[in-house]
Amino acid sequence: MDEFGYHDGALHAEQVSIEALAETVGTPFYCYSAATLRHHYHVLDTALADAGLAERLICYSVKANSNLAVIATLAQMGAGADIVSQGELRRALQAGVPSEKIVFSGVGKTAEEMRAALEAGILQFNVESLSEIDLLAETAGALGKTAEIALRVNPDIEAGTHKKISTGTAETKFGIAWEEAEAGFAHARALDGVEAVGIDIHIGSQITDLTPFRRAFEKVGALLTALRADGHDIRRLDLGGGLGVPYAREGDGNNALPPDPRAYAQLIAETLGASGCTIMLEPGRLIAANAGILVTSVVRCKQGQAKNFMIVDAAMTELMRPTLYDAHHPIAPVLKDESATKNWDVVGPVCETGDFLGLDRALPILQPGALLAVFAAGAYGAVLGSAYNTRLAAPEVLVDGDKWAVVRARPDYEALLAGEAIPDWL
Repeated sequence: MDEFGYHDGALHAEQVSIEALAETVGTPFYCYSAATLRHHYHVLDTALADAGLAERLICYSVKANSNLAVIATLAQMGAGADIVSQGELRRALQAGVPSEKIVFSGVGKTAEEMRAALEAGILQFNVESLSEIDLLAETAGALGKTAEIALRVNPDIEAGTHKKISTGTAETKFGIAWEEAEAGFAHARALDGVEAVGIDIHIGSQITDLTPFRRAFEKVGALLTALRADGHDIRRLDLGGGLGVPYAREGDGNNALPPDPRAYAQLIAETLGASGCTIMLEPGRLIAANAGILVTSVVRCKQGQAKNFMIVDAAMTELMRPTLYDAHHPIAPVLKDESATKNWDVVGPVCETGDFLGLDRALPILQPGALLAVFAAGAYGAVLGSAYNTRLAAPEVLVDGDKWAVVRARPDYEALLAGEAIPDWL
């Protein structure tokens, strides 16, 4: 579900005209729908409640879309935050997420980042190696604190997703090997400065089948039983995120649908609902993906012998996912056009053959300046942007009903170059 639809032949975000936004803000730009963000959070939270999971915490995965306005919208709904850096910690706190609802994940936490999170009083560190546990214990001890931790264990389960977003197999960098999990908890118990209170897993992203989740949750249940038998006080189960979203719109021809959040919640309840633990989830894409679009203008159409190219002013510098993951995003004109269509590769101006937003898309011949919307771009869009080819970052706009605001402005070239210097010997 999203709040992007056509009214009188023109695309709107909630009650705001995309064409009017483009005239004011310029293209390319990102547009996010607050109503869609709220709806997706509410659907997941309600599904968990209806499944009987009263003790729960949804920590929005900040890496999916780290705009302060997006985080603040979800914080007002009661969401916590899953972070992977000190920068994301600062974003979450500034956006109003209570520190006691923040979880720090990631394989490369430094002592400086640990200190910042300890001083902020976050809920939990998800640790991924014995050496990380040692460093955290030392860092916390020096501050006179005890860090509550969950050990991220790698269940070695193939999630059936793209290899670059699969995180739960033995070949990936994430987590402690399943066979070493119990030894890892024993290692933590022997240290001052840390207290192991949870089990953490995350097997991948954009998962469209519940079977891998079932296998992972059943392994978590067995590990929980073993740990409690060994005297560990495990109070939280952090099940990560990963539930897929539909990267499709009506008539788009890419209509594989992921499981309903209600079925996902029922599976959690069935496998782990009797654990007595707080159930924690870290959704990012599930909440943000379909809450955002990328709006771009046609520069020109170039019809060739082998391919037709629709060249637009957005590029892989704005939306890396098609180039990085072969990701599919629906693309449609902002103003409905019933003209005959051709197949086009929708490409940007960046000097890379891999710079494309969509391949072989059926679109009418559009004149320079015509607007296109790239849908399902709210997650891993702007956050993966770059200034390659010295391009200015796309601004971000948040719409809420009939209100809108620029929540990240487009920089100018002076600002882009201000951080660089020519040495005085040149």
